[in-house]
Amino acid sequence: MYYTYVLFSKQDNKFYIGYTADLKRRLSEHNNGKVYSTHRLTMPRVIFYEAFVSQEDARRREQYFKTTKGKKTLRLMLRGSLRS
Repeated sequence: MYYTYVLFSKQDNKFYIGYTADLKRRLSEHNNGKVYSTHRLTMPRVIFYEAFVSQEDARRREQYFKTTKGKKTLRLMLRGSLRS
């Protein structure tokens, strides 16, 4: 399985979007400061993930969420999670 995931930082009110084949390992890397783009954040929170059979589908979904329209969609879908 391949996963598209979204982390959210309350520090700067921004998303980090990625995809991986090993979600547990990747989240551990984020939480332990081993990922350059998130190492300055204190405990980025997982707010969303999706599972795909195809790596191509997971990558395509990641690319969509990184667009302006995709981020707007995420904010609408997850508005309850972003408030808490």
